Amino acid sequence: MEREFSLEKTRNFGIIAHIDAGKTTTSERVLFYTGMSHKIGEVHEGEATTDWMEQERERGITITAAAVTCSWIPTYANNDKNSRYRFNVIDTPGHIDFTVEVKRSLRVLDGAVVVFDGVAGVEPQSETNWRYADEANVPRICFVNKLDRTGASFEHSYKTILERLSKKAVRAQLPIGLEENFEGVIDLLKMKAFYFEGEMGATVIEKEIPENLLDDAKTYRAELLERIVENDEVMMNDYLEGKEPSYADLKKLLRKAVIANDIFPVFCGTALKNKGVQLILDAVVDYLPAPTDIADVVALDPVTDEPVTCPTDDNAPFAALAFKSMVDPFVGQLVFFRVYSGTVEAGSYIYNPRTGNKERLSRIVRMQANDREEIKKVFAGEIAAAVGLKDTNTSDTLCTEAKPILLDRITFPEPVINLRIEPKTKADQEKLGLALSRLVNEDPTLRVSTDPETEETIIAGMGELHLEIIVDRLKREFNVETNVGKPQVAYRETITAEASAEGKYIKQSGGKGNYGHVKIKIKPLDQSVAVEDLPKNVKRIGTLEIVNTIKGGAIPGEYIPPIEKGFKEGLDRGILAGFKMENVSVELYDGSYHEVDSNEMAFKIAASMAITEAANAAKPVILEPMMKVEVVTPEKFFGDVTGSMSSRRGLIEGMESRGLNQVVNAVVPLSEMFGYMTTLRSMTEGRASFTMEFLRYDIVPQNVAATIIESRK
Repeated sequence: MEREFSLEKTRNFGIIAHIDAGKTTTSERVLFYTGMSHKIGEVHEGEATTDWMEQERERGITITAAAVTCSWIPTYANNDKNSRYRFNVIDTPGHIDFTVEVKRSLRVLDGAVVVFDGVAGVEPQSETNWRYADEANVPRICFVNKLDRTGASFEHSYKTILERLSKKAVRAQLPIGLEENFEGVIDLLKMKAFYFEGEMGATVIEKEIPENLLDDAKTYRAELLERIVENDEVMMNDYLEGKEPSYADLKKLLRKAVIANDIFPVFCGTALKNKGVQLILDAVVDYLPAPTDIADVVALDPVTDEPVTCPTDDNAPFAALAFKSMVDPFVGQLVFFRVYSGTVEAGSYIYNPRTGNKERLSRIVRMQANDREEIKKVFAGEIAAAVGLKDTNTSDTLCTEAKPILLDRITFPEPVINLRIEPKTKADQEKLGLALSRLVNEDPTLRVSTDPETEETIIAGMGELHLEIIVDRLKREFNVETNVGKPQVAYRETITAEASAEGKYIKQSGGKGNYGHVKIKIKPLDQSVAVEDLPKNVKRIGTLEIVNTIKGGAIPGEYIPPIEKGFKEGLDRGILAGFKMENVSVELYDGSYHEVDSNEMAFKIAASMAITEAANAAKPVILEPMMKVEVVTPEKFFGDVTGSMSSRRGLIEGMESRGLNQVVNAVVPLSEMFGYMTTLRSMTEGRASFTMEFLRYDIVPQNVAATIIESRK
């Protein structure tokens, strides 16, 4: 099997946005215009191709990232088949509870189209997604959507992008009309107007710019040109002398600047009314990077810890990252992977350095949302899904046994909300464990644990909706009926002072005894020091830092790992109310051992005793998750909304007008937000809406802490 599309003609990109900005509607147009579907599936009718889960269709939201492969001939290529490009597109969720899908998708994509609501502009989840894209260093183009809606304003949306996301954004298009008068767009680089006619706006018509918009177009084009030529000294000097660069040179330089994240061009349109989407696809070709435009990924050699470069080359040793797994009802476990180097064929064996085992890749499929197209071989720079990998998890590296490497793992946010669930019948009990292990394998932000006292199963996730969907999936996909408790906040504990303690465990039980003795100092962890900058005697395990300053062999080296385990277990049990303790630095500075009686268990117990005593003396406090909340409300309910925020221990950080509505931005404890949607609807006649996302952990006020501790007894 030969490569169908060259690397230069491949684009791996995602569509990301805040909930309801029109991401999935845009994806449906992409499928239609690229010929992948012959009918546009609308989100509001529950027929979107990329929203294939039952829950997605019922709720009209995206829950899981859907991968689609299609091809595109740019509109200016006059249907020349040799100009066809391969697109690997991922449509991601907009709801904060499923933000993991955005994070892991951005890790393996080369570019992104960021969609904004033309009325609201930048919204909270737009900011979170933009931050994730910054972390992953992913080049972006912006698409201001929904310009046909009442209250739409391209200028307002553009302004919010500059103010809240990046000053590097610049207009690449202007709208022709707004709201019900929105007709088409002006390309500022080409200085032409484009209209969309025929069935589903499939015919793109190029015309001259309307007379009444010509002056604006000239002004904003000059601004765009200045931003482009800034990136090349020779071109800038020519431009300042009055020589305008050619259209081809400007396009080439703009592409270079977008790939370097120096410019984020802003386009406009309305996906629902089929205007502007084809030009976005042209912009993906023109400005977003091919796999060859991105720096080669650097991995680690698991044996020597030396850096290893993975070139984007079919002839290099195979290297790929598994970024998502899911259970398919027809083929079983599917593992999505991005190939960085080399190729892999169906039926071959691949090596997983995490497990140290080889697995057979029985089949390879290219995904079209929940449909599959079987393929024999995957090449460098491509995205596909594997069937037959039983022991491969999200973030695992896939490579050859002869040339093992380790790619950076994807980091995921910690859960902030818990739910107790119990199976309804004995039959459900047997199925529950298997079902939850499958869901945890799919979703790295879902955690499952057992309460040691009550033996109840606790699931932890990113929000109420996240856990609601999990319980729904248990019932629908795995036929497991459960009784569900009330959502609980995932509190944490930490220390606010320094303290020292000694742990001594001595036990004689007839014959050989037990002896372990440690001396420690603890203090709050200084998180400003990066892991790579830590001295060799300092080790970080999550938010626990262990500093080993043992001298003269006071404790032999073989007892250090069990001591570390004892520290971790002691902190996991909590001090005040049994919540996991975080952000603690422990210095192990002395101790003693017995030639005969010392063993690993004795030192583990001694360490656990010492850390419990020290943490008790270090002024422990309870931490609670604080949420960034945005409420959009009609002006007449503004006072009621701000009053309700304050009564929930909320701190109002800002207010602004958005069309006819008022926007309230606040920071509120998660524990105060349960059931807020019902309260908000009743106080605003159902006309207000809110979004919230995790912001940080803060210390709980003393009176609230006392109530929490009492409830845990």
